[in-house]
Amino acid sequence: MRVFWRLLGFLRPYRRSVVASFVFGGLAIVGTVAIPFLVGRVVDAIQRGDRGAILPLAAGVMGAAGLRLGLSVARRLIAGRVSLGVEYDLRNRMYGHLQSLELAFFDHQQVGQLMSRATVDLQSVRFFLGYGLVFIVQNLLTIVLAAAAMFYVNASLAAITLAPVPLVIALAFRYGRFSRPALQEVQQRIAELTAEAEEDVSGIRVVKAFARERERLERFRHRVSRVFDQSMTATRLRAHYNPMISFIPNLGLAAVLMVGGRKVIDGSLTLGDFTAFYSYLLMLILPMRMLGLALGMGQRAVASGNRIFQVLDRAPEMSSPPHALSLPKGGGHVEFRGATLSYNGGPPALSDVWLDVEPGKTVAIVGPTGSGKTTLAAAVPRLYDLTSGSVSVDGVDVRELDLADLRHAIALVPDDGFLFSATLRENIAYARPDAGQEEIELAAKRAQIHSFIEGLRDGYDTLVGERGLTLSGGQRQRVAIARALLADPRILILDDATASVDATTERQIKGALGEAMEGRTTFVIAHRLSTIALADEVVVMEEGRVTAQGTHEDLLERSDLYREIVEKGLPRLGVALSGLSDHGDRENRAERTGAKL
Repeated sequence: MRVFWRLLGFLRPYRRSVVASFVFGGLAIVGTVAIPFLVGRVVDAIQRGDRGAILPLAAGVMGAAGLRLGLSVARRLIAGRVSLGVEYDLRNRMYGHLQSLELAFFDHQQVGQLMSRATVDLQSVRFFLGYGLVFIVQNLLTIVLAAAAMFYVNASLAAITLAPVPLVIALAFRYGRFSRPALQEVQQRIAELTAEAEEDVSGIRVVKAFARERERLERFRHRVSRVFDQSMTATRLRAHYNPMISFIPNLGLAAVLMVGGRKVIDGSLTLGDFTAFYSYLLMLILPMRMLGLALGMGQRAVASGNRIFQVLDRAPEMSSPPHALSLPKGGGHVEFRGATLSYNGGPPALSDVWLDVEPGKTVAIVGPTGSGKTTLAAAVPRLYDLTSGSVSVDGVDVRELDLADLRHAIALVPDDGFLFSATLRENIAYARPDAGQEEIELAAKRAQIHSFIEGLRDGYDTLVGERGLTLSGGQRQRVAIARALLADPRILILDDATASVDATTERQIKGALGEAMEGRTTFVIAHRLSTIALADEVVVMEEGRVTAQGTHEDLLERSDLYREIVEKGLPRLGVALSGLSDHGDRENRAERTGAKL
């Protein structure tokens, strides 16, 4: 019931419309209940031979029917508006809440599961709140008013006829108690199916590349079977209870025919009253039958609401502090003091890191896979919060800064070059939607992607596919670099940003990056050692710790791990780098290294 009352809270902004819907629905039921009474009076008038009474009564029937029609149309229009309004509000609230959650939340969530909550579950909730709730109230009102009219016509016969009603209500609630967990499991399995389908479509290139279509199809069939089996469990419950709920009112119908028929013959009940009574009973059968369906709809909505609240009740674990500071002016001085970070209580990804990066300096971060390179860089824009220690930007702990202000000053180029399903212009200008065409083109030229874009039929207005899959890996990466350069950040983070380009393009991009990095602090996460040529300093990481720090030449002499990385990674490049002067110009170093490649 707690979830049910919380769902009703979504109707609060539309309470006037909900009240109007109930009023119109109630008046429509009054018109519906009036019709059998008027029909009974017509039958009595026919028996009496009272021709004059027939026309007004027939007009009354038409008036009641017309009233019911108009009120029902108005109620449905209002209910539809409420339903769509709830959907609008709930969808925006769901998406807004997802946007407020920290990155760590999404590391352990399947996209399909979240999408199922935002679509299938949301539809169940909005349909129930918009239509189902009024439908239940309308059916209950029909039962109450029809029962009152039956008692008005003949109290003793009404008592006999309505005796099975408590049993119908008891069965309906018993059905609801069993159906709710069954329907909730159906929703969960549909979400698993959605997640499986989303993953298969997203990874279709890998599936086809390894000819695993049959294996993925079998996995999908297994998910479909799970949905089918659980849906059959819910269907069996419905098949058992709904026919019983529909059958029991027929006992009252038999009582009317038997007892009421005798009363008509005895003369203690007029044929008109019998006709009205019989019509009222028929009017009761459908609401009683639909009551089970309506309660099932409510149970499904509660099950869906419970899944939605699982997300909405997940409070963000990372947010701007109540009195957040604005990022002070500075050149991007970054300092780690005893920084330690663990993911979900696991082993530390960073462990007691002390690192001081002066403004405008470029630091290359190298180390084996899983050594904490990406985690170290992610702590700067506060994508993840440290478990202990601190990281500061221009003298202020990032946890004291406004998150948006901090992240606007930092640009990240991830290793996957993620792009949105939008135009190339929109993707490059993502961080600065107000950027002019000249600025966009300049950023593209720096990233060595302008010529390619100009050669496309629609140029910068070319739409890229989902995640940019219509472009090559190198093209996506260069667009991502252009996006970061256009942001004009104080701090630039390159997470293996040139890994997806060839040596010639990498050489061109490095020249552009050398220019772009002037005057800004840059972290270069290097898996390809050629990128080290851009750095003023190299930081070596192992098992979440900084094990060495210095220039390339220094580290070759005093870091066994760095020497091993160079020797096993790219020996020719190691020779090239060893000839670089400690105090040489950074752009000249990039050009000389490019020549060696």
